Amino acid sequence: MKKEIADILLSNGAVWTVNSVQPWVEAVAIKGEKILDVGSSKELKKMIGSNTQCIDLKGALVLPGFIDSHTHFLNGGFALLSIQLRDVTNRKEFIARIAEKAKNLGQGEWILNGDWDHQKFDIPELPRKEWIDSVTPYNPVCLNRLDSHMVFVNSLALKKAGITKYTSCPSGGEILKDPVSGELTGILKDAAISLVKQHIPEASLKYKIKAAEAALQHAKEKGVTSVHDMGCAANFEVYQELLKENKLTSRIYVYIPISEIEIYSRLKLKAPFGNNFLKIGGLKGFVDGSLGSSTALFFKPYIDNAENKGLLASDMFPEGIMEKRIMEADKAGLQVAVHAIGDEANHIILDIMQKVMTGNVYKDRRWRIEHAQHLIPEDIERIAMLKIIASVQPYHLIDDGLWAEGKIGQERVRYSYTFKSLRERGAVLACGSDWTVAPLDPITGIYAAVTRQTLDGKNPRGWIPEQKISLEEAIKGYTLSGAYAEFSENIKGSLERGKLADLVVLSQNLFKIPPEEIIETEVKMTVFNGEIIYKK
Repeated sequence: MKKEIADILLSNGAVWTVNSVQPWVEAVAIKGEKILDVGSSKELKKMIGSNTQCIDLKGALVLPGFIDSHTHFLNGGFALLSIQLRDVTNRKEFIARIAEKAKNLGQGEWILNGDWDHQKFDIPELPRKEWIDSVTPYNPVCLNRLDSHMVFVNSLALKKAGITKYTSCPSGGEILKDPVSGELTGILKDAAISLVKQHIPEASLKYKIKAAEAALQHAKEKGVTSVHDMGCAANFEVYQELLKENKLTSRIYVYIPISEIEIYSRLKLKAPFGNNFLKIGGLKGFVDGSLGSSTALFFKPYIDNAENKGLLASDMFPEGIMEKRIMEADKAGLQVAVHAIGDEANHIILDIMQKVMTGNVYKDRRWRIEHAQHLIPEDIERIAMLKIIASVQPYHLIDDGLWAEGKIGQERVRYSYTFKSLRERGAVLACGSDWTVAPLDPITGIYAAVTRQTLDGKNPRGWIPEQKISLEEAIKGYTLSGAYAEFSENIKGSLERGKLADLVVLSQNLFKIPPEEIIETEVKMTVFNGEIIYKK
């Protein structure tokens, strides 16, 4: 029998395979784009040939390449190339950065992205157009709040969009007005955002490719070898161009808006469609908005605004359309992934999914609820019973935990980010970041899931500590469960013979350090498709 020779041999490491049959090994042998074998360093030395690249891990921890199950990947690339407002903590700095950006742009160019968060301001207040109108007289502004459910625009952008104080709010959206004067404030929520965004010139394919390359470089550095992109059909063209040029350094699983379901019908596509590098996965829909924007839909009003219990998203209008589309998707064999944050939003989509499932024959659907942040107890049970994947973003909880109780009260936050309860009942947790809403960094997500320590350091035992999950479960959420959520668990997500050679080497052994030190861990090496694509 011919001796098998490895192209790369990583040995003398602590390799956690996420394979319950063989959880710990010392070495990984790679040939081509696949794992040749895993085992002890002594066993795998027999696979060394004259051209084998041998890497002594010196005890370093190796994990499967991270899978981020919820990103806005191309938007993340645009954000890397744009104004940065995420870390701004006061009005003065907010205005100064926008003014500086305007100075460096040509007349008429839009100032976009930003990812600001008014909850971080020293005085937590929503920005107003009057703050920046004088420093942006020739540049329309449309800056996302970091959750993308709210934007801040200047007067020039409002003028271009034809929005006045007499403009009606669209279904599923809100145009904020001053409660005293009735004048526009410059804040638009959810469906109202499109009133401005439809006037923003589309980026050229060349610029989109530049943004995607920036996103891919960022992913390499964070050990992310697969992403689920909650984007649009147009993104697929960008990734195809990079695939043709052999520049894809992360496997991309694209979801398109559920409102574009006719694309699948027209082309007779069955999802997932594509190859191991690039696939169209299914359909993404929205039931509600976000907690930070006060548009997440709850059964009861917000504590800080008794007149508001959130908004249904535009995907829910006209009434009954979401059920109709999910029924069509199911008959066509398509996966659906639906955004739901508030407890009523989650209840609504579970009702719809359960009705469709009950009416149709059983199949391996792997439907997903994106976020599943706030649940009533009976819906925790239903998610598991219906075998719906909870696509969750742990970093959100250590951010929301700073202020969520002030918005929805102590009783409701007890059922926020109920990771442990979901797992105990058998639900699959596929973990992600929601980048750019949160950092594209699985290490911070693992830290958040395991410690639940809020960013302000005020919850050393964890925010809702009874919902902490184990380190093993958190890592699985960013690896094998992410692969399962895209029907790919047989080819990736764990380190096993014959699987794709995607893996990451870390600076610390997460299993041997206190949980609060996890966040200090860095990626030392990223291997993708059998090639070392990043090394620090």
